[in-house]
Amino acid sequence: MKIKDIKTFTVGNPPPGFGGRYYVFIKLITDTGVEGVGEIYNLPYHPHIVEKMARDVVERYVVGQDPFDTEKIWRSVYGGGFIQRPDTSMMGILSAIDMACWDIKGKELNKPVYKLLGGQVHEKLRSYTYIYPKPGDKTNVYADPELAAVRAAEYVEMGFNAVKFDPAGAYTVYDGHQLSLEDLDRSERFCKLLREAVGNKADLLFGTHGQMTASGAIRLAKRLEKYDPLWFEEPIPPDNQKEMAKVARATSIPIAAGERLTTKWEFQRVLEEGAASILQMNLARVGGITEAKKIASMAEAVHAQIAPHIYCGPITWAAAIQVSTSTPNFLILETIYDGGGFYGELLKKPIRWESGYIIPPTEPGLGVELNEAVALAHPYVGNALHLDMTHTPHMV
Repeated sequence: MKIKDIKTFTVGNPPPGFGGRYYVFIKLITDTGVEGVGEIYNLPYHPHIVEKMARDVVERYVVGQDPFDTEKIWRSVYGGGFIQRPDTSMMGILSAIDMACWDIKGKELNKPVYKLLGGQVHEKLRSYTYIYPKPGDKTNVYADPELAAVRAAEYVEMGFNAVKFDPAGAYTVYDGHQLSLEDLDRSERFCKLLREAVGNKADLLFGTHGQMTASGAIRLAKRLEKYDPLWFEEPIPPDNQKEMAKVARATSIPIAAGERLTTKWEFQRVLEEGAASILQMNLARVGGITEAKKIASMAEAVHAQIAPHIYCGPITWAAAIQVSTSTPNFLILETIYDGGGFYGELLKKPIRWESGYIIPPTEPGLGVELNEAVALAHPYVGNALHLDMTHTPHMV
């Protein structure tokens, strides 16, 4: 069996757009007719450029290779072009290639990928969602703690036992900064009202998107500790693990981080510095299934846990489910609401989500099939990136 071709799909995410503006999927095609799907996460280029980059990499390093040789393919792509370092652009493309190869392997062996990664550890996977707006809202749920508390209680009624929110204000290319007193007050009020709304029925996951300096993050953490969040997410930008470790040492709230990191080498520094005890690798950026499983094992050795990040499409979600199902130190997995809506439409058979938990699929490979008709019917036609930041300094 050899890989002979690649297809690419850039899919516009229609309103309400939860999970990002668009998704970039690839499909690797073998000479025996077996096909595998993968996803590229949030490269800092227009997705049509990303499609061309993916095709170039596959034609250069992957066509003609046996998809079972994932370690060989991984190293060829990672070291190709004399890069051999955690470059987010190449790693996003490599992640998709790796996912697709594992999908092919599982299909060829008629086994879910998790059966090839050590077997099934978890019968179901705990999940969480962001608190999202919905039609009819009179205020912005991202900035209104009263409305967010009502929404959190609604999610608990659905079955969620963890919800995430990020009320600390705008994040900019000039982060980290010190939060204003208004931002600090609003953040504390969010935690207070959400804790009152959900009681001990749900964990609170406080996100920040790397907005603060270490000293600013410590100021905020001291205000939040009494509400016992499960985690304080990426409190400073992802480029300095020693600084993040200062925050970890100064608070009782567990630090979660990793959505913007790639490869085992970047996560090694997180663990060595004690910067985070909950690792949030995104499988469509970190290096795919091969690398995510290695990082999970590194974390297991120091009693850290994984909580894969999912603000992207359902192929990444499917890959994260496979790794999480086989990982003893799995904690919780992000979902986009309950995985329904357009998310479910992109798959021929939606992933099962029941009362706050994901039920791992038993179908071979990643356990999902991309609905190409739906993908092709929703091309992305905009110019904006999947995610962006404010380009002016934050003024207190």
